[in-house]
Amino acid sequence: MSADSSVYLGTGRRKSSTARVRLVAGSGKCTVNDRGFDVYFTHDNFVRRATAPLATADSKEKFDVMVNVAGGGISSQSGAVAHGIARALLKFNPELRVTLKKAGHLTRDPREKERKKAGQPGARKRFQFSKR
Repeated sequence: MSADSSVYLGTGRRKSSTARVRLVAGSGKCTVNDRGFDVYFTHDNFVRRATAPLATADSKEKFDVMVNVAGGGISSQSGAVAHGIARALLKFNPELRVTLKKAGHLTRDPREKERKKAGQPGARKRFQFSKR
């Protein structure tokens, strides 16, 4: 693509998922890993969460969204896609920052999996205590 074509890139992350988002001026066609949003995200809630920034910015029919997402599960991937779309929209129009920030789309969710500790079966769980 040429340098003057309107392609807006954004990277979104959530837990161990990373989404690379490309927004191109178009008719509202959305694909994730070369599949439709409604095919890739098995539940409506995941589709709704992933496209929430577009709904907030009233840009659902203005852009074609192409996403490559890897890592984590479906839920965290939909969060990563939403984060990436919000960042790409910000490159398209910096004036959307206040709207997207107020809706909570630009904040990276910092929660990660806590590491397993030695001498325990998990991060917090302890082995069963026997008094006698």
